[in-house]
Order: sequence, then C-alpha cells, then structure tokens
Amino acid sequence: MILRTIAIDDEPIALNIIQNFVGKVKGITLLAVFTDAFEAMDYVAKHPVDLIFLDIKMPDISGLDVSARVSKETMVIFTTAYTEHAVKSFELNAIDYLLKPFSLQRFEKACEKALYLQHLKREAFKEEAFIAVKSGYDQVRIPVTSIHYVQSAGNYVQFIGDKGKILSRMTMQEAEQLLPPAQFTRIHRSYIVAHKFVDKLDKNNVYIAHLALPVGSGYSEGLERIFNTNV
Repeated sequence: MILRTIAIDDEPIALNIIQNFVGKVKGITLLAVFTDAFEAMDYVAKHPVDLIFLDIKMPDISGLDVSARVSKETMVIFTTAYTEHAVKSFELNAIDYLLKPFSLQRFEKACEKALYLQHLKREAFKEEAFIAVKSGYDQVRIPVTSIHYVQSAGNYVQFIGDKGKILSRMTMQEAEQLLPPAQFTRIHRSYIVAHKFVDKLDKNNVYIAHLALPVGSGYSEGLERIFNTNV
C-alpha cells in the first residue's frame, strides 16, 4: 500500500523539508509540491491524492479553506508555525497538526497514523466491495464490480453499469476517492473507467464495448495502468 501525497506551503524551504522527510518514510510517495494553493486544488481535482501536507497561513487562501474544499476522503496533516488553529483544524477532520519546526520523528508519527487509517479504509472496502451513494432521497448500494464507468453530469455524477445509470450529487473528485485506484482510472475531467470493462484504448479514446470515451489533456499518463493493474 502506497500513500499518495502532495504538499502545499508558500515557503519553498518548508516544502524541501517535507520532501526530505517523505523520502525517509516507507509507504509514502510525494506526487507533487505546490507554493500556489489554487494550483494544488486543481491538481487534486484531476488526480487521486490520499493525503495532503498543508500549511495554514498562506497569502492568497488559508489552508483551513483549502481543507474545507477538498474531498472528505482526502486526509490532511496541517504543517504550521501557529498553535491557534489547532481546534479548527480538527473540526475539519485533520488527522494531525504538526508545529514547525517539527522533527523527523514527529513527522513519521503523523505519517504512521495516516498509513494506519488508509489501511483500515481499504480493509473495510475489501469486506464490503460496494459503495454507498445518495441518489435522490434514497441511499443506494452499488457493487464496485458492476460499475463500467463514471460520467460527470453538471453538479452530479452518473455511475453507469450493470444497474443502469445511478445519479448522485457529488463531484468527480469525490467519486474518484470512493473507487479503488487498482480498478479504476480517471481519463478525463468528466470520465472514470473501470479497467475490467475496457476493451481497447489509444491516445485519444478509451473504448468500453462500442462506446468511445475521450482521454483528456493531462490524463494520458495514467492510461498504462488500465492494462497493467491486476483487478
């Protein structure tokens, strides 16, 4: 199990420390670092991220506001020089609060907590093998293996598969976080596909039966996972 992380801080030195520390912790990979929080949020909207190391006091937007905007499925560890935001951070379900300057030992402890929580989440998912979404006034259970692909529909997403189309009010980012990355890949801002139902692909499209789904700019790097990942 590899925890996919990013770091957001307006101070490059702080990001360098996190990069150095992550390299010393097993089970965690740092996908990207950002001094611009808005660029980071755009990245998170397009890529699956399990954990964010997040500064709080930044010039254009507070880390607390960033945390409130990302999916609740994405874990957050705040990294800050200020103590006064601790209570608010835990109200936002942050899993830890690192006060700068923090030691490698303290950083490792926070990462261990994140890895443990991710392990619990994945074990629970294996046992259930379905996702639960709200569709209209109903709570609907969808077997993961029945989902062919997911499509954006304005403020909603459609889960399309053996049960037909199930419409739920959520973002594509939230839908992506619900689905196991070993079985699903986002190919476009509007599409997520189940590997097992993909018949063929090229640089422009992914084909499920006779349906061609477009590959969006910036998503082609994940295509190789579709045929190289065990379901």
